[in-house]
Amino acid sequence: MTEKTRYTDVELEEFRVLIVAKLEKAQNEYEELKSYVSNADGNDVKDTSPTFKTLEEGASTLSKESAGQLAQRQMKFIQHLQAALIRIQNKTYGICRETGKLIPKERLRAVPHATLSIEAKEKK
Repeated sequence: MTEKTRYTDVELEEFRVLIVAKLEKAQNEYEELKSYVSNADGNDVKDTSPTFKTLEEGASTLSKESAGQLAQRQMKFIQHLQAALIRIQNKTYGICRETGKLIPKERLRAVPHATLSIEAKEKK
C-alpha cells in the first residue's frame, strides 16, 4: 500500500471549516483587545478620573500594555490561520515542511496552523 501524500478534498474541507471558525473567533478577540487598548469606547469614567490616582493609572497602563501584547499575539495567530487557508487552497495543507510527510489529523485538529510534524518539531 502506498503512503498517502496529501489529504483528500473532503478532508481539506473539514479542516477549512475548522480553521474558518477559529479565525472568526480570533478576529473577534483581536478587535476586542484593539478596542480596549485604543480606548475606542472612550465614554467611561476612566477619562474623568482624577490624576492623583497614580496607582490606578499605573495598573491601567500595565493592563493596556498586556492587552497590546495579547493583541499582537492574536494578530500573529490570525496570520498563521490565514496562511493555513492558503495552503488548503493550494492543496499543500497538512504536509510537514521538514519531512514532506503528512501531519497526523489529531495534531492538525489541535493546532490547525501547524506546518511541522511532532517528529520534525522534536528535532529542532
